[in-house]
Parts: sequence; structure tokens; C-alpha cells
Amino acid sequence: MTRILIAHASKYGSAEEVARYLGAVLRDRGASCVVAPVGDVEDVDGYDVVVLGTGLYMGRMHRAARHFLKRHHEALGHKAFAAFGMGPLSNEEAEKEKVRPQLERGLGHYAELEPVAIAIFGGVLDPEKVSFPFRRMPAGDYRDWDEIRDFALALPRDVPLPA
Repeated sequence: MTRILIAHASKYGSAEEVARYLGAVLRDRGASCVVAPVGDVEDVDGYDVVVLGTGLYMGRMHRAARHFLKRHHEALGHKAFAAFGMGPLSNEEAEKEKVRPQLERGLGHYAELEPVAIAIFGGVLDPEKVSFPFRRMPAGDYRDWDEIRDFALALPRDVPLPA
């Protein structure tokens, strides 16, 4: 059975909700799946696949996600590794493509990482959870749960070890 870790870094909870959904989809397909905040992950050695989920804020990955990569990048270089970012307040492909470089730039600091999948999902804005000036923006949830499920189903289940 494939062992999958979905580690998430989320300021307002959206990336965590997506990580939990991915875990449920993968468990339904027979994978052994652990979903945890990145700060709770001591070791990635017991997993065949590691997925990092992060919110994208002001052009960067969440600080905890950057710290996770700094701590575990060498071990992740020997695993099937995937990442997703949450950010644009739109589900339009053009908007997601504008945000993609933010995630790729963060991952690019570690040459040994060769992600098997990278995805950008629409984000969530809850004006009651954010500070000014974002509080004045209209509320919205731009996540496409079918797209997120498809990302989960595309993750490798028979994992060859990277060379």
C-alpha cells in the first residue's frame, strides 16, 4: 500500500481544507494517507509520496512551508513529491498561471526537488478573517473541488523510487 503524507501550511485554513479533502480522496482509493500541518512533520522517511500544500501570500509560499522545505529538501529529493498552492481569488486559468511562478520559485531553491505534480487552486477570501485593506474585498471561495479531486487521482500510487 502506498504511504502518502500531505503536509499543509495554511494561514486561514483553506490549504488545510484542501489537504484534508485530498487525504479523503486518496484513502477512498486505498492509500494510507496522513494529513498534518508542516510544523508537526518530524520526518518524511516513512512515506512513498509527499504532497506539500501551501497558501501563497504576497508572492511567496507560507513561511512554515518554506521552513518545511529547508528542513526536508534532501529527503524529498528521493521521494515522489508534489505540491499545490492556494492563492488567486479566481478560478480562471489565466489567473492561476500568474500565481504559478510564486510556487515554482519557492520550490526552485532546491535543485534536488523534481515534483511529479504541481497545481494552483483558487483561494478563499473571508473578509472577517483578514486585515485591512483585504477586509473590504467581497467574500469568495474559488476552489474547484473537481479539479482538486483530479489532482489527487493523478498522484502516483505505484511509486518507483527516484534515482
